Amino acid sequence: MSPLTIGNRLAKNVAVQSSSDRPNCLTSGHRACQGCGEALGARCVLDAAYVATKGKIAVVNATGCLEVFSCVYPENSWRVPWLHSLFGNAPAVAAGVAAAFRQQGKEDVRVIAQGGDGALADIGMGCLSGMFERDDDVLCVCYDNQAYMNTGVQRSGATPAFARTATTLPTGNYLGNDAQTGKNLPKIAMAHGIPYVATASVGDIRDLEKKAAKAIRIKGAKYLHVHVPCPLGWGYPTSETIKIARAAIQCGLFPLFEAEHGKIVESTPIKEPIKVEDYLRGQRRFAHLFGKNAPPEALAALQNTADNNIREYALVGGADE
Repeated sequence: MSPLTIGNRLAKNVAVQSSSDRPNCLTSGHRACQGCGEALGARCVLDAAYVATKGKIAVVNATGCLEVFSCVYPENSWRVPWLHSLFGNAPAVAAGVAAAFRQQGKEDVRVIAQGGDGALADIGMGCLSGMFERDDDVLCVCYDNQAYMNTGVQRSGATPAFARTATTLPTGNYLGNDAQTGKNLPKIAMAHGIPYVATASVGDIRDLEKKAAKAIRIKGAKYLHVHVPCPLGWGYPTSETIKIARAAIQCGLFPLFEAEHGKIVESTPIKEPIKVEDYLRGQRRFAHLFGKNAPPEALAALQNTADNNIREYALVGGADE
């Protein structure tokens, strides 16, 4: 896109979402909750991929919030070729779609598989690993809202430590989701040695669009893990989705990085670090960690996780601005 003047500065890298000509691959009329991070994340990813490929994309969508709120028969809000698969097989179906395009000589059509953390971290992990192991020419996108939001906010394999969900209700000495459970999907993807793995967030849309556009151009298996806060499941005002997403980045609990063939190649430095508790306080799912009877060890453990991320990914003072 050409440079634009914004205020008193010249913006060279204008976000796709800032243009009135954006593709709107996920357009209006869907039934997402107000402030839904997943709806924003999906539109940003697909719009960026659409622009990067000049419209030559096809999408396979797992069952979940994204599918349910966007496609209620006989209507849907998708403006690209879109296929709804089962809860757990989107990566496998997308691999088949990519093979069909190759058979037809349409290798310029790029295929995206997408789903939530329940679909990819849990129910569909076997299909996801198989897609990686075969190096299928598919971009798989996980919209991580850290629980099964569509079915009542139950715990998933991506639910963070000490979070309250419908199946991890704090009571007595139990502080919510166990600290030693869950899965780090980006690291699991990296362990397969696939061409490209990245994390992104709706808290940094330019970074999200850049990574989606880069990934869609790469041949072979790609994985993009997008942090998408959920007002309903996390318990915060619907107007604060971007604020919450940015706080997760700033405290170090959600590091932004890129990896190629299993090795970290770039990370995004934290410009204004905050404490983990500043990120947690605005969410009702962590309300039990505060107050006069709250055990300090839980906050200390989460801060330790963030500090480890900061060191591992060189998020403060370890990357160029």
